[in-house]
Amino acid sequence: MNASSLLTPHSSPEIPVIAIDGPSASGKGTVAALVAKELGFHYLDSGAIYRVTALAALRAGIALDDEAALARLAGHLDVRFDNGEIWLGGEKAGEDVRSEASGNAASRIASLPSLRQALLEFQRSFRTAPGLVADGRDMGSVVFPDATLKIFLTASAGIRAERRYKQLMEKGMHANLSQILQDIQQRDARDSARSVAPLQKFADAHLLDTSTLNIAEAVNEVLAHYRDSVRQAS
Repeated sequence: MNASSLLTPHSSPEIPVIAIDGPSASGKGTVAALVAKELGFHYLDSGAIYRVTALAALRAGIALDDEAALARLAGHLDVRFDNGEIWLGGEKAGEDVRSEASGNAASRIASLPSLRQALLEFQRSFRTAPGLVADGRDMGSVVFPDATLKIFLTASAGIRAERRYKQLMEKGMHANLSQILQDIQQRDARDSARSVAPLQKFADAHLLDTSTLNIAEAVNEVLAHYRDSVRQAS
């Protein structure tokens, strides 16, 4: 899927959107994917789009502070999401796109206004019937401000670090818990302080702290909020 071919308006208020925002390693991706599956909706992992862009930039030798070059790259991004796999330039991106290096690089480039604008309509193009569940940092505030339901999903930094550590170890990848915690804290600070679309909970979003919840409980909370929002709208 080429980003430049999708730069058309997709503001379709009749198509429901559940926007799930939150900090790194909060579990929002897993929750969002399961909610989408339960409802039969499409799923957008916006973080993966920034990770793929960062990975493409690293592979192309583009500096992560070269805003103009990154925006041009995003405008011709050849990325496809298929059955849980991410394809970049016709090849599976593999675990590279989920690495801590790609995550940190994605957080760095996400603060660049031109890049965010280049990817905005690309993300909105995922809003197709019967509905969409989108997770990220600014899904409810910028990308889908008219979302049917907005969730701000979070957990303590320590809990998030432990979850990420366990996830990496289960995949057989090297991981250091203290380093992961430090990376998460730095990413939180960077994402919250950026001038463009900072990570924050807005008044119209429901706060969901998963520090003491398992995945199934978190999914059920989101589904309950969604059903309430549908009843209120009818």
